[in-house]
Amino acid sequence: MWVDIVPSALVKYGAVIAVTGICIILCRKWIAGGVCRSNVQLRGKTVLVTGANTGIGKETCRDMAHRGARVVMACRDLTRAARAAEEIRRATGNLNVIVRHLDLASIYSVRELAREFMASEDRLDILINNAGVMMCPKWLTEDGFETQLAVNHLGHFLLTNLLLGKLRSSAPSRVVNVSSIAHKGGEIHFDDLFFEKRPYNALASYRQSKLANVLFSSELARRMKGTGVTSYCLHPGVIRTELSRHVESWFPMMRAFFSASSMLLMKTPSQGAQTSIYCAVTPGLESKSGCYFSDCTMTAVAPEGRDAAVARKLWKESARLVGLMEKD
Repeated sequence: MWVDIVPSALVKYGAVIAVTGICIILCRKWIAGGVCRSNVQLRGKTVLVTGANTGIGKETCRDMAHRGARVVMACRDLTRAARAAEEIRRATGNLNVIVRHLDLASIYSVRELAREFMASEDRLDILINNAGVMMCPKWLTEDGFETQLAVNHLGHFLLTNLLLGKLRSSAPSRVVNVSSIAHKGGEIHFDDLFFEKRPYNALASYRQSKLANVLFSSELARRMKGTGVTSYCLHPGVIRTELSRHVESWFPMMRAFFSASSMLLMKTPSQGAQTSIYCAVTPGLESKSGCYFSDCTMTAVAPEGRDAAVARKLWKESARLVGLMEKD
Protein backbone atom coordinates (compact mmCIF):
# COMPACT_ATOMS: atom_id res chain seq x y z
CA MET A 1 0.00 0.00 0.00
CA TRP A 2 2.83 2.41 0.89
CA VAL A 3 4.39 1.73 -2.50
CA ASP A 4 1.14 2.79 -4.17
CA ILE A 5 0.78 6.01 -2.11
CA VAL A 6 4.28 7.40 -2.74
CA PRO A 7 4.05 7.52 -6.55
CA SER A 8 0.56 9.02 -6.29
CA ALA A 9 1.78 11.76 -3.94
CA LEU A 10 4.77 12.48 -6.15
CA VAL A 11 2.50 12.86 -9.16
CA LYS A 12 0.27 15.32 -7.28
CA TYR A 13 3.21 17.37 -6.01
CA GLY A 14 4.74 17.34 -9.47
CA ALA A 15 1.49 18.59 -10.97
CA VAL A 16 1.27 21.39 -8.39
CA ILE A 17 4.87 22.44 -9.11
CA ALA A 18 4.26 22.38 -12.85
CA VAL A 19 1.07 24.44 -12.61
CA THR A 20 2.80 26.92 -10.27
CA GLY A 21 5.69 27.26 -12.70
CA ILE A 22 3.34 27.90 -15.62
CA CYS A 23 1.44 30.50 -13.59
CA ILE A 24 4.68 32.29 -12.70
CA ILE A 25 5.78 32.33 -16.34
CA LEU A 26 2.43 33.69 -17.50
CA CYS A 27 2.42 36.26 -14.69
CA ARG A 28 5.92 37.44 -15.59
CA LYS A 29 4.91 37.73 -19.24
CA TRP A 30 1.88 39.83 -18.29
CA ILE A 31 3.90 42.03 -15.92
CA ALA A 32 6.54 42.60 -18.61
CA GLY A 33 3.95 44.37 -20.74
CA GLY A 34 4.48 45.67 -24.26
CA VAL A 35 7.65 45.41 -26.28
CA CYS A 36 8.86 47.90 -28.87
CA ARG A 37 9.04 45.91 -32.11
CA SER A 38 10.38 48.72 -34.30
CA ASN A 39 13.71 48.00 -36.00
CA VAL A 40 14.27 51.65 -36.96
CA GLN A 41 17.95 52.59 -37.15
CA LEU A 42 19.22 55.93 -35.86
CA ARG A 43 22.57 56.36 -37.59
CA GLY A 44 23.25 60.05 -38.05
CA LYS A 45 20.73 60.93 -35.31
CA THR A 46 21.44 62.37 -31.87
CA VAL A 47 19.56 61.33 -28.73
CA LEU A 48 19.76 63.05 -25.34
CA VAL A 49 18.59 61.08 -22.29
CA THR A 50 18.41 62.51 -18.76
CA GLY A 51 18.95 60.27 -15.73
CA ALA A 52 20.85 57.91 -17.98
CA ASN A 53 23.34 56.12 -15.73
CA THR A 54 20.92 53.64 -14.15
CA GLY A 55 17.50 52.01 -14.45
CA ILE A 56 15.33 52.58 -17.48
CA GLY A 57 17.40 55.57 -18.56
CA LYS A 58 20.47 53.38 -18.95
CA GLU A 59 18.51 50.71 -20.80
CA THR A 60 17.02 53.34 -23.11
CA CYS A 61 20.53 54.57 -23.90
CA ARG A 62 21.65 51.02 -24.58
CA ASP A 63 18.82 50.58 -27.10
CA MET A 64 19.52 53.93 -28.79
CA ALA A 65 23.20 53.01 -29.07
CA HIS A 66 22.30 49.62 -30.59
CA ARG A 67 20.39 51.53 -33.26
CA GLY A 68 23.49 53.52 -34.11
CA ALA A 69 22.56 56.88 -32.60
CA ARG A 70 24.93 59.38 -31.06
CA VAL A 71 23.83 59.10 -27.43
CA VAL A 72 24.30 61.92 -24.93
CA MET A 73 23.85 60.69 -21.37
CA ALA A 74 22.94 63.64 -19.13
CA CYS A 75 23.61 62.66 -15.52
CA ARG A 76 24.25 64.16 -12.09
CA ASP A 77 26.81 61.55 -10.98
CA LEU A 78 29.58 61.69 -13.57
CA THR A 79 31.53 58.75 -12.10
CA ARG A 80 28.61 56.34 -12.36
CA ALA A 81 27.67 57.81 -15.73
CA ALA A 82 31.16 57.18 -17.10
CA ARG A 83 30.97 53.53 -16.02
CA ALA A 84 27.52 53.13 -17.57
CA ALA A 85 28.65 54.76 -20.82
CA GLU A 86 31.65 52.47 -21.10
CA GLU A 87 29.44 49.43 -20.46
CA ILE A 88 27.09 50.53 -23.24
CA ARG A 89 29.98 51.15 -25.65
CA ARG A 90 31.34 47.65 -25.02
CA ALA A 91 27.91 46.01 -25.29
CA THR A 92 26.85 47.77 -28.50
CA GLY A 93 30.11 48.49 -30.28
CA ASN A 94 28.93 52.09 -30.60
CA LEU A 95 31.71 54.41 -29.44
CA ASN A 96 29.57 57.50 -30.02
CA VAL A 97 28.20 57.49 -26.46
CA ILE A 98 29.15 60.52 -24.38
CA VAL A 99 28.44 61.86 -20.91
CA ARG A 100 27.38 65.38 -19.92
CA HIS A 101 26.75 66.74 -16.45
CA LEU A 102 23.18 67.66 -15.52
CA ASP A 103 21.68 68.34 -12.11
CA LEU A 104 17.98 68.92 -12.65
CA ALA A 105 17.71 70.39 -9.15
CA SER A 106 19.80 73.34 -10.32
CA ILE A 107 18.58 75.94 -12.83
CA TYR A 108 22.21 76.92 -13.38
CA SER A 109 23.18 73.33 -14.24
CA VAL A 110 20.27 72.96 -16.67
CA ARG A 111 21.24 76.18 -18.43
CA GLU A 112 24.90 75.12 -18.59
CA LEU A 113 24.06 71.78 -20.19
CA ALA A 114 21.77 73.45 -22.72
CA ARG A 115 24.45 76.03 -23.55
CA GLU A 116 27.11 73.36 -24.02
CA PHE A 117 24.79 71.18 -26.09
CA MET A 118 23.70 73.99 -28.39
CA ALA A 119 27.33 74.98 -28.93
CA SER A 120 28.78 71.51 -29.50
CA GLU A 121 26.06 69.41 -31.13
CA ASP A 122 24.85 69.70 -34.72
CA ARG A 123 21.40 68.27 -34.07
CA LEU A 124 18.94 66.85 -31.57
CA ASP A 125 16.51 64.28 -32.94
CA ILE A 126 15.16 62.76 -29.73
CA LEU A 127 15.05 64.26 -26.24
CA ILE A 128 14.04 61.77 -23.55
CA ASN A 129 13.18 63.45 -20.24
CA ASN A 130 13.64 60.38 -18.09
CA ALA A 131 15.26 61.44 -14.79
CA GLY A 132 13.17 61.66 -11.66
CA VAL A 133 12.87 61.30 -7.90
CA MET A 134 10.03 59.64 -6.05
CA MET A 135 8.58 60.39 -2.62
CA CYS A 136 11.71 61.93 -1.17
CA PRO A 137 11.65 63.96 2.06
CA LYS A 138 10.85 67.65 1.80
CA TRP A 139 14.07 68.98 0.37
CA LEU A 140 14.54 72.38 -1.23
CA THR A 141 16.81 72.92 -4.22
CA GLU A 142 19.42 75.68 -4.42
CA ASP A 143 16.75 77.74 -6.18
CA GLY A 144 14.28 77.30 -3.31
CA PHE A 145 12.00 74.84 -5.12
CA GLU A 146 10.55 71.66 -3.61
CA THR A 147 12.70 68.86 -5.00
CA GLN A 148 10.14 66.56 -6.62
CA LEU A 149 8.50 69.30 -8.66
CA ALA A 150 11.89 70.83 -9.45
CA VAL A 151 13.55 67.64 -10.68
CA ASN A 152 10.58 65.87 -12.25
CA HIS A 153 9.04 68.89 -13.96
CA LEU A 154 10.72 72.30 -13.78
CA GLY A 155 14.21 71.11 -14.76
CA HIS A 156 12.89 69.20 -17.75
CA PHE A 157 10.56 72.07 -18.69
CA LEU A 158 13.50 74.47 -18.85
CA LEU A 159 15.83 72.03 -20.59
CA THR A 160 13.29 71.25 -23.30
CA ASN A 161 12.58 74.92 -23.94
CA LEU A 162 16.27 75.80 -24.14
CA LEU A 163 16.81 73.00 -26.69
CA LEU A 164 13.76 73.75 -28.85
CA GLY A 165 15.89 75.56 -31.41
CA LYS A 166 17.96 72.44 -32.01
CA LEU A 167 14.86 70.24 -32.02
CA ARG A 168 13.20 72.47 -34.63
CA SER A 169 16.26 72.54 -36.89
CA SER A 170 16.49 68.72 -36.66
CA ALA A 171 12.78 68.10 -37.36
CA PRO A 172 11.11 65.72 -37.52
CA SER A 173 12.16 65.35 -33.88
CA ARG A 174 10.57 64.06 -30.70
CA VAL A 175 10.35 64.87 -27.01
CA VAL A 176 9.53 61.90 -24.76
CA ASN A 177 8.46 62.63 -21.19
CA VAL A 178 8.51 59.80 -18.64
CA SER A 179 5.55 60.34 -16.31
CA SER A 180 3.65 57.77 -14.24
CA ILE A 181 0.21 56.33 -13.62
CA ALA A 182 0.54 58.28 -10.36
CA HIS A 183 -0.62 61.37 -12.26
CA LYS A 184 -4.11 60.01 -11.61
CA GLY A 185 -5.38 61.74 -8.51
CA GLY A 186 -2.77 64.45 -8.85
CA GLU A 187 -3.54 68.15 -8.53
CA ILE A 188 -1.57 71.26 -9.44
CA HIS A 189 -1.72 73.54 -6.39
CA PHE A 190 -0.93 76.86 -8.04
CA ASP A 191 -1.33 78.69 -4.73
CA ASP A 192 1.13 76.36 -2.97
CA LEU A 193 3.26 74.43 -5.47
CA PHE A 194 6.10 73.88 -2.97
CA PHE A 195 4.09 72.95 0.14
CA GLU A 196 4.89 76.16 1.95
CA LYS A 197 1.37 76.66 3.31
CA ARG A 198 0.29 73.07 3.96
CA PRO A 199 1.98 70.03 5.50
CA TYR A 200 4.31 68.28 3.10
CA ASN A 201 3.01 65.00 1.70
CA ALA A 202 5.55 63.03 -0.33
CA LEU A 203 2.94 61.14 -2.33
CA ALA A 204 0.87 64.25 -3.09
CA SER A 205 4.03 66.00 -4.23
CA TYR A 206 5.00 63.09 -6.46
CA ARG A 207 1.54 62.98 -8.02
CA GLN A 208 1.63 66.71 -8.65
CA SER A 209 5.00 66.40 -10.42
CA LYS A 210 3.86 63.48 -12.57
CA LEU A 211 0.65 65.28 -13.52
CA ALA A 212 2.84 68.25 -14.45
CA ASN A 213 4.72 65.94 -16.87
CA VAL A 214 1.47 65.02 -18.59
CA LEU A 215 0.22 68.60 -18.82
CA PHE A 216 3.60 69.86 -20.04
CA SER A 217 3.70 67.21 -22.75
CA SER A 218 0.25 68.06 -24.07
CA GLU A 219 0.87 71.84 -24.02
CA LEU A 220 4.23 71.34 -25.75
CA ALA A 221 2.46 69.37 -28.48
CA ARG A 222 -0.02 72.21 -28.93
CA ARG A 223 2.68 74.85 -29.15
CA MET A 224 4.85 72.82 -31.51
CA LYS A 225 2.07 71.91 -33.91
CA GLY A 226 3.27 72.34 -37.50
CA THR A 227 6.96 72.62 -36.56
CA GLY A 228 7.87 68.95 -36.92
CA VAL A 229 8.57 68.66 -33.19
CA THR A 230 6.24 66.16 -31.49
CA SER A 231 5.74 65.31 -27.83
CA TYR A 232 4.77 62.11 -26.03
CA CYS A 233 4.19 61.15 -22.41
CA LEU A 234 4.22 57.70 -20.84
CA HIS A 235 3.87 55.43 -17.84
CA PRO A 236 6.80 52.97 -17.81
CA GLY A 237 5.24 50.51 -15.37
CA VAL A 238 6.22 49.44 -11.87
CA ILE A 239 9.93 48.79 -12.06
CA ARG A 240 12.57 47.54 -9.67
CA THR A 241 14.98 50.50 -9.76
CA GLU A 242 16.69 52.88 -7.35
CA LEU A 243 13.66 55.18 -7.59
CA SER A 244 12.04 53.38 -4.64
CA ARG A 245 14.95 54.04 -2.28
CA HIS A 246 13.19 56.81 -0.33
CA VAL A 247 10.05 54.71 0.18
CA GLU A 248 12.18 51.85 1.47
CA SER A 249 14.10 54.11 3.86
CA TRP A 250 10.91 55.53 5.33
CA PHE A 251 9.23 52.14 5.70
CA PRO A 252 11.88 49.43 6.40
CA MET A 253 9.33 46.64 5.93
CA MET A 254 8.85 47.83 2.35
CA ARG A 255 12.45 46.86 1.59
CA ALA A 256 11.62 43.21 2.26
CA PHE A 257 8.44 43.54 0.19
CA PHE A 258 10.24 45.10 -2.77
CA SER A 259 13.01 42.49 -2.59
CA ALA A 260 10.58 39.57 -2.44
CA SER A 261 8.18 40.89 -5.05
CA SER A 262 10.60 42.38 -7.55
CA MET A 263 11.26 39.11 -9.33
CA LEU A 264 7.57 38.40 -9.80
CA LEU A 265 5.57 41.63 -9.63
CA MET A 266 7.86 44.29 -11.06
CA LYS A 267 9.33 44.94 -14.48
CA THR A 268 13.04 44.78 -15.07
CA PRO A 269 14.66 48.07 -16.21
CA SER A 270 14.87 46.69 -19.75
CA GLN A 271 11.14 45.92 -19.75
CA GLY A 272 10.37 49.29 -18.18
CA ALA A 273 12.27 51.11 -20.93
CA GLN A 274 10.17 49.65 -23.74
CA THR A 275 7.50 52.36 -23.84
CA SER A 276 10.11 55.13 -23.80
CA ILE A 277 11.82 53.43 -26.73
CA TYR A 278 8.48 52.92 -28.48
CA CYS A 279 7.62 56.62 -28.26
CA ALA A 280 11.11 57.58 -29.40
CA VAL A 281 11.42 55.46 -32.55
CA THR A 282 8.10 54.02 -33.72
CA PRO A 283 7.17 55.39 -37.17
CA GLY A 284 3.82 57.07 -37.69
CA LEU A 285 3.29 58.51 -34.21
CA GLU A 286 3.30 62.12 -35.41
CA SER A 287 -0.50 62.31 -35.33
CA LYS A 288 -0.43 61.15 -31.69
CA SER A 289 1.62 64.11 -30.47
CA GLY A 290 0.52 65.09 -26.97
CA CYS A 291 -0.85 61.64 -26.19
CA TYR A 292 -0.13 59.33 -23.26
CA PHE A 293 1.23 55.78 -23.61
CA SER A 294 1.60 52.68 -21.47
CA ASP A 295 2.94 49.24 -22.44
CA CYS A 296 3.70 50.52 -25.95
CA THR A 297 0.07 51.44 -26.52
CA MET A 298 -1.73 54.78 -26.53
CA THR A 299 -3.76 54.90 -23.32
CA ALA A 300 -6.39 57.25 -21.95
CA VAL A 301 -4.92 59.86 -19.65
CA ALA A 302 -6.68 60.66 -16.37
CA PRO A 303 -9.26 63.49 -16.55
CA GLU A 304 -6.97 65.82 -14.59
CA GLY A 305 -4.37 65.40 -17.33
CA ARG A 306 -6.77 66.59 -20.04
CA ASP A 307 -7.41 70.10 -18.74
CA ALA A 308 -6.00 72.41 -21.43
CA ALA A 309 -6.55 75.53 -19.33
CA VAL A 310 -4.54 74.08 -16.44
CA ALA A 311 -1.82 73.00 -18.89
CA ARG A 312 -1.51 76.55 -20.25
CA LYS A 313 -1.48 78.04 -16.76
CA LEU A 314 1.18 75.55 -15.63
CA TRP A 315 3.34 76.44 -18.64
CA LYS A 316 3.21 80.14 -17.83
CA GLU A 317 3.89 79.61 -14.13
CA SER A 318 6.76 77.23 -14.88
CA ALA A 319 8.29 79.75 -17.27
CA ARG A 320 8.07 82.44 -14.59
CA LEU A 321 9.69 80.22 -11.95
CA VAL A 322 12.67 79.23 -14.10
CA GLY A 323 13.17 82.68 -15.60
CA LEU A 324 12.16 81.80 -19.13
CA MET A 325 10.70 84.39 -21.48
CA GLU A 326 7.20 83.05 -22.08
CA LYS A 327 5.57 83.10 -25.49
CA ASP A 328 2.15 81.76 -26.29
